[in-house]
This record gives sequence, C-alpha cells and structure tokens, in this order.
Amino acid sequence: MTKTNSPVRAQHIAIIGAGMAGITAARTLAQAGHHVTVFDKGRDFGGRMATRSTPFGSFDHGAQYFTVRDARFRTMMQWALSHAPAVARPWAANAVQVLDAAGRKAAAALPTHEPHWVAQPGMNALVSHMAKPLQAAGHIHLGTRVHGILRNPQAKSGAWTLYAVDGSDKDAIFTGFDKLICATPAQSLRELLLNSEHHDTWRKQLEAVTVAPCWTLMLAYPNALPIRPGQAALPLGPQWNAARSTHHRIAWLARESSKPARESMERWTVQASADWSREHLEDDAPRVQAKLLKAFAEITGIRAEPAHAEVHRWRYAKTETALGKKYLWDAKTGLGACGDWCIGHRVEDAFVSGLELALKAM
Repeated sequence: MTKTNSPVRAQHIAIIGAGMAGITAARTLAQAGHHVTVFDKGRDFGGRMATRSTPFGSFDHGAQYFTVRDARFRTMMQWALSHAPAVARPWAANAVQVLDAAGRKAAAALPTHEPHWVAQPGMNALVSHMAKPLQAAGHIHLGTRVHGILRNPQAKSGAWTLYAVDGSDKDAIFTGFDKLICATPAQSLRELLLNSEHHDTWRKQLEAVTVAPCWTLMLAYPNALPIRPGQAALPLGPQWNAARSTHHRIAWLARESSKPARESMERWTVQASADWSREHLEDDAPRVQAKLLKAFAEITGIRAEPAHAEVHRWRYAKTETALGKKYLWDAKTGLGACGDWCIGHRVEDAFVSGLELALKAM
C-alpha cells in the first residue's frame, strides 16, 4: 500500500462504503495518521465482490474474478499474498469460451495472457483481509445504512454529520467528521446528495454515468454422479469452466466448483445480460428464476432439476458509461466520491479510484 508522510493534523474522516474503493481509501488515510470510520449497509465487506453462503456451498454472485494490471494494485496484491498466501489464486478460467445463443462455440477462447484471479474462499475475502486492521480498531460499522448527510458550514472542524439506520432499524447519528468520502454506486450517491443541501454537487457529472443492472442465478446439483468412490462428482454438461454468451437472456456462466478453494459440489453462477436485466428489473424473483433456468438449460444442455436455485438482483452491476476521471473531490466542503464507475468496471478500477481520492483528501 502507498505510504505518505505524517499529516500536520490528523483529521476525522467518514467513508460510506466497505467495498474495494472504500476500504482502499480507508487504509490509505489510516496509514497516513488520520482517524477513519467506515459505514456500510451490508453485513460483510466487498460490495459487489460478494459471496453468498448456502447449505450447498458458496457462490460468487457479484464480481467473478479480477485482473492485476495497475502497478499499485500489483503492489497491494503482493502485500496481501505475503501476509495471507491463500487469500487469492489464479483461476483456470483463462480460456473462457465464447458461445452463441444455442450454446455452440462461436469464437476462439479469450486470450490467456493474464491470470484471472479469485479471492479465497470467496471473492469477498480479499477486501475482508484488507479491512482487518480497521475492523480490529473498531473503525467499521457494518449493517449501517447512511441515508442523510449534513455539513455545518460554520464549524471550523468536525463539520460533517451522518444520519443512519443500524441493523436493528434504530436511528443513529454520527458526527464530528472533517471530511466525507462516498464509495458507493453513482446512483446511490445521487440519491444521498438529493436528500441534502448538496443536491447540486456533481449533479450533471453523475447523471452522465450509467451502470447496468444484473440478475444473477445460483444453481447447485449435489446429485451429480461421482466417477468412482473417492473422486469428485462428474461435471454436468459442458467441460469448460466459464463462458460468455450471446443468448439474449444470459451474458456469463461460471462453474463455481472449478474455482480454487471452493467446495467440490457442482454449482453454477449465471449472470443475465444487461438488456434483459434492465427489461425485467422489477419482475418478481420466481419468474426471473424460471426464465434464466430455461436459458441456462438451452446453453449448457443441463436439464436436471437443481437442488438449490435462487436469484439476486444487482441494481447497479457494471459500468456502461464511466465518469471519465478517477474521483470527485470538493475541497471547499471536504466531500469526495470514488468507485469503479469513475474509470471503468474492474475491481482494480475501484482500487485506483479509492487510492487516488485518499491521496488527494489528505
């Protein structure tokens, strides 16, 4: 992680969002000597680097993998692996298949010039590892949804106040922050600003950002027959581990059990296309599940009834039109915003955005 000289005065900084961008910003500021407090409405770290636990095994129902292209992200990964060697490993999905709508191979496998990394035992493990020092210091409030922000322009310090609801649906107020960083989806940031006196802050810039939704289907097949006693279950259907599809309902499929340090039970994560997800965004979950399961069978040829099936709706899944700069910062008020949506949709885009904003906010 990037280190800086000690600041003249340690500041109290609130960060909304405990995904890659928020935790990166929090770590960077804390290492520089600032007092940082992180809030997130979720029960765990990672944001869209999410892992769903079930009795049938886990599912990475958000980000499927990440790449390591930025030199600073590579440095962070070297640090993480030096402290926890098992926290991430390359996934043998480098040769991702490209399929047509009928599940036939439509093009050569995607290039294998860079590893597809996954965190272990689930995608949220990397951010959880990064957050450990902050969590140990009691500087993180999970299950806390911030719904209002207020700044006292007359205050010389500690001007920011946050209004929140905790996991017990009790109102909570957190105050005394010199600066506020929002590491949330762009649309969530817009809603937060609209409910405050900062409703015009970055309004036009945020309106230009578009992020596609995504319905995700999770399937488990515990009855896949073993090849012989003592061996893993015989994979159903195709023998590839991951594929992109041109089917109008489905854009991505991955065999969860092929990822390192995952349970061997046959499991699949299926992500719907942006257009289909947008069209069916408000459909009820059983209807979405049935349609995606039908499309999954058409693509893979797997027509067995899954023992476990569920769907998850991501309202803001993948950036389509990015902000075009690494972060937003208002020096006058000490208000900043970061996230992958600033520059792209990759995990390391979120890291770079959070790092750059933290360095600016010091």
